[in-house]
Amino acid sequence: MKIYTLIENTNLKNSVLDSEHGISFYIEMREKIFIFDCGQSGLAWKNAEKLNLNLKKINFAVLSHSHYDHAGGFPALLEYVMPEKIYTGENFWSEKFSKTDDGYIYRGAGFSADDLKSWNIEQKICRDILQVDENIFLVGNFVRRYDFEIIPKKFVVGENKIQDNFDDEICLAIKSGDEIILIIGCSHAGILNIVSTVQERLNLQIKMLIGGVHLLNADENRIDKTLNEVKNFGIKNFAFCHCSGEKICQKLNSKILTTGSILEV
Repeated sequence: MKIYTLIENTNLKNSVLDSEHGISFYIEMREKIFIFDCGQSGLAWKNAEKLNLNLKKINFAVLSHSHYDHAGGFPALLEYVMPEKIYTGENFWSEKFSKTDDGYIYRGAGFSADDLKSWNIEQKICRDILQVDENIFLVGNFVRRYDFEIIPKKFVVGENKIQDNFDDEICLAIKSGDEIILIIGCSHAGILNIVSTVQERLNLQIKMLIGGVHLLNADENRIDKTLNEVKNFGIKNFAFCHCSGEKICQKLNSKILTTGSILEV
C-alpha cells in the first residue's frame, strides 16, 4: 500500500507542488484506489497530476468530517473523476462555524446533500462501524472516555451555534495481517477516544497512526497524558501532519508528513 500526501499545510523547499491548510491522501492498494479527505480548494488534484497519479482510477472518497479544510476540495475532484460513493459520518451536513471576536465564520464543506444528489453520487454513512471491503473499515461515534480531550468552545454547529461535538467525525482503519493502520483527519473527538474505540470494536492492534491529532495548541499536561496513554496502547509507528503540533511529533519520534510525502506500508 502507498499513501500519497496530496495536500498538507507545509511543503518541501523548492517543491513544484502547492500546499494549503488541510489534508488529502491518495491511497493506493492492490485492488482499490481512493481518497481520504480532499483539502480545501482543489489544489490537491493539481498536485496529483504533477505526481503523475491517475485520478480517474479513484473508486470512492472518504471524508473524515465536514470542515472546509478536509471536505471543501471535493467538488473540484469531479472535474477529474465522478466517484460512485462518498463515505461520511452522521450529521455531516450540519453547518460548521468558528466563533471569533467579530462573530461567526463559516467552516463547512461548501456543498450540500442536494448537490450530491444532483451529481448522482451515493452517500454511505458510517455510524459505529462500516466495513467497506475485506480489509477497509470506517469507525465513528467514538466513545468519549478521556475527559481531558476537550473540544475548543470556538467550534460550533447549526443554526443555533451550539457546541460542536464532532459526531460527524470518522476514521479509516486498514487491516494489515493481524494489525491495522489507522488514518485520521483531525481527531477533534480526541485521539485517545478514537484509538480506544477502534481497538475495542475491531479487536486488533494498531500498527501505525497516520494523520492529524489536533494537539498543536495543547498544554504540557495534555501532551504528557496523551503520551502515557499512547504507550499503553502499544502503537510504535507514527506519521503526523496538519494540526498535530511539533511537541507530540518530537516526543513520539513521528515521521512528519508534508505535501508530496509518500508512505509505503
